Amino acid sequence: MNALTIDECNFGGVVTRRSASAWVPDLVAAAGPRATDAYIEFFTATIRNRNTRLAYARACYQFFHWARENGLTLDTVRPFHVAAYIEQMPGSKPTIKQKLAAIRMLYDFLVIRQLVPVNPTASVRGPKYVVKRGKTPVWSREDAKKLLESIPRETLAGLRDRALISTMLFSFARISAVLSLKRQDFYYQGPRRWLRFHEKGGKEHEMPAHHEIEETIDEYLHESVLRTNSRCFRA
Repeated sequence: MNALTIDECNFGGVVTRRSASAWVPDLVAAAGPRATDAYIEFFTATIRNRNTRLAYARACYQFFHWARENGLTLDTVRPFHVAAYIEQMPGSKPTIKQKLAAIRMLYDFLVIRQLVPVNPTASVRGPKYVVKRGKTPVWSREDAKKLLESIPRETLAGLRDRALISTMLFSFARISAVLSLKRQDFYYQGPRRWLRFHEKGGKEHEMPAHHEIEETIDEYLHESVLRTNSRCFRA
């Protein structure tokens, strides 16, 4: 099976060795049931974010597929093997660093489970990647106002889009955090409106709402019928 065919549905439901066979590499399965169980546990119990889990599963599957093709086993992988794999890996530097991080974390877990004596990735350095200047330009206040004014207010969808874009522009929150906002996450604290964002790892981030956010969300909520626990920005 090609690693690119691994998708989110492979991690759904009750995971067993049989159901996980689609995304457990042959090299890991060949190491025995303890290795298979540890591999499954690493992805299902230690990584809570589904996107991260999927990206790491692909990275590890690709590496172990390459290792098996080169006659290696789970416990015969050495640092120079990992370095050779990194050297020939296609993709951008951030992508390569992420894949190396995935393999390194997995081997750390396997060391803890006493399935391998040492982590062969520990001494392997990824490509150097430093961003000295951001690639994304910052919008000026005038540009933001022009964009918001260009969205019609005559429809509920227009009011929703104005509130959504305003929240993204003036809060600098992640898109997923903005889309997760519920009616109860826009609330009064004293005389001001506040926003409660739900971040990765179950963390919450509260901040006072910018006056543009407050105006556009108030306008949208006044025309919509949302329950307290309903998401604000529904399609």
